[in-house]
Amino acid sequence: MQKTRLLLIRHAETSAPQVFHGAESDIGLSDRGRDQARRLADHLRGEGLRAVYCSAMRRARDTAGPVADACGLEPVVIPGLHERKIGPLSGLGREEGWEVYAATKARWIAGDLDATHEGGESFAAIAARVLPIIERIAADHPGEAVAVIAHGIVIRVVLLSLLPDRTPADFDSIAIDFASINDLRRDGRTWAARRLNEVVAPSPDRPVA
Repeated sequence: MQKTRLLLIRHAETSAPQVFHGAESDIGLSDRGRDQARRLADHLRGEGLRAVYCSAMRRARDTAGPVADACGLEPVVIPGLHERKIGPLSGLGREEGWEVYAATKARWIAGDLDATHEGGESFAAIAARVLPIIERIAADHPGEAVAVIAHGIVIRVVLLSLLPDRTPADFDSIAIDFASINDLRRDGRTWAARRLNEVVAPSPDRPVA
């Protein structure tokens, strides 16, 4: 039986890439981001995708639209794939908010997956929200290729939860660039990564998270 193929893709560059944007910020794409979405669509045109899923946030929908169109599909919006809730960090510059973000991240790496700052969503909470969606998508497309366009931290949580050779301790070792592709294959109930963070159209500053 052919393996199910899941392409986990981060949305393209936002119009303010040096600012933290959580679920509280429905920002759109920059001009570079729109170009990245077009290049991503061209790259995926011949991949035989049977479905394109995305979060309801504008940056994900604006990335998914060109991809779905290139593949002759309509994007399927799943609100539960939204970005991490980050409360008061949303809208702060990365330098201004980095200490709070990094402190939580360090606790996740140490194994405290319920850790978060006030108003923020924990690793465990993201996993509880998103993993059932991913499993349902995989169950609906056995042996098929599908794309899921979502957000940086959400994709990291999925990868660190699904891949048997990865744990939350590997959080910093996985980069998730704008418009990057993480190509996973499922054989039975086991996931494996064919490629991680394949960058189709890089940003000069390559912001993470």
